[in-house]
Amino acid sequence: MTTIATERKGLALRPGAWLVWGAVVFFLLILAGVVGAVVVDSFGTRWFSGWLPSGWTSRWYGKTWHEFDLGNVLVVTLEVAVAVVMVSLVVGVPAAYALARRTFPGKRVLMVAFMLPILIPPITYGVPLATVLYKFHLAGKLSGVILANLVPAVPFVILVMTPFIEQIDPKIESAARMCGARTRVIFTRILGPLLIPGMLAAAVLILVRTVGMFELTFLTAGSDSQTLVVALYYSVSAAGIRAQQEIDAMAVIYTLFMLVLLVVALRFVNPTQLVTQIKEKD
Repeated sequence: MTTIATERKGLALRPGAWLVWGAVVFFLLILAGVVGAVVVDSFGTRWFSGWLPSGWTSRWYGKTWHEFDLGNVLVVTLEVAVAVVMVSLVVGVPAAYALARRTFPGKRVLMVAFMLPILIPPITYGVPLATVLYKFHLAGKLSGVILANLVPAVPFVILVMTPFIEQIDPKIESAARMCGARTRVIFTRILGPLLIPGMLAAAVLILVRTVGMFELTFLTAGSDSQTLVVALYYSVSAAGIRAQQEIDAMAVIYTLFMLVLLVVALRFVNPTQLVTQIKEKD
């Protein structure tokens, strides 16, 4: 009787499951259609009617690369992303350790304050932030773009690393101190290896977030400090007449750049396995 009841319950849930899978398939088809149309158009000579362009060419990629100086734009994008990741880890990890190991009045209020740059839209604090950076002659330069992206990046590292550090038993540090280990040795030889998975996960998330951050970069970037996403926006909105295929080619380059970063980053760490890695080390 129990088996029959279970089978009937499964049959009753099947219509709902079909609706969910149907919605997922429909979404994937729409996504594939949008991406596919951009990719196909970036290789087409003319596409005014029909299912496919009237001819094929790859010259739009070369033209886009030289017209928008994408080589320099990619270098700037990597410089900004790597600098933001490094500074965020240097500042955020010690701050996360202090929050994880210390209890003090106002700790919850401070954690909520760290969440604000992540939860609220960047444009809400991006405009006054850009005003301050322009006042001190930092906006329009590479340093200004890095500083602007650090505002949400450092709190992000703190929020990722704080629960990660809380999972590490403080008795490990106490035992090391009893054996005569100094603070520097504890951080470099004992805590350091345990923190590496969390730091790598935070670095991956900050890297992808920084490369895709448009609002803060757009408000603070100059002509020689644009990242790829800002250059893509200017290719669409800049004055003059240009072929749609050039914009599609740049969009494909941006998508491929993000995919390469994700594949390379996830080659070294899987952010969803943080807790598992801690347990394995224990």
